[in-house]
Amino acid sequence: MNRQPNGARARSQLQRRKRIIQAAAALASRGGVEAMQMRTVAERAGVALGTLYRYFPSKMDLVVAVVDEELDLLESSIERRPPSAPTPAGRAVDVFMRAARGLMREPELADALVRSLILAEVRTPFGDRLTELLLRVASTRDQVTEEQLALSHALSSVWVIELLEMLRGRRTYEEMARRIEIAANRLFADL
Repeated sequence: MNRQPNGARARSQLQRRKRIIQAAAALASRGGVEAMQMRTVAERAGVALGTLYRYFPSKMDLVVAVVDEELDLLESSIERRPPSAPTPAGRAVDVFMRAARGLMREPELADALVRSLILAEVRTPFGDRLTELLLRVASTRDQVTEEQLALSHALSSVWVIELLEMLRGRRTYEEMARRIEIAANRLFADL
């Protein structure tokens, strides 16, 4: 029997998974979530439909994976170039506006992802990961309090709504940044 070593098999599976996520993101960037038909994603990724379902049992699982990929890019950006603002609120604004800029490079994808997350019937890690990243750059304390966690979640929610408003053409980037700044200053006033 000619079996791949475990390391090679794992790399192959990771590459296949990445191809599937990239195919889904490319389709969503051109036509929203509606364009992310599982059969079309499988064809574009060069995998069998059964293989796609083995990695992602539902379309929402696939959307969550695309969102995770976007968050990975944001976290890499933050690690390479940490926010330099002197206040927690300023650092929080930096994180949110970098995320907005990144998503707005592909507005159709951003719209699809935000709408899917808002309407998701499954729990997604998006809010938790964004809140964790926010607290990592905004807080100067080693321990995060329950209040800080709640405030960070609230600010993340404000950002999602502001992003949706910007995607709908009801808010400019500058207006969004200003609203996030006002909310962050109020929420992080005691940090």
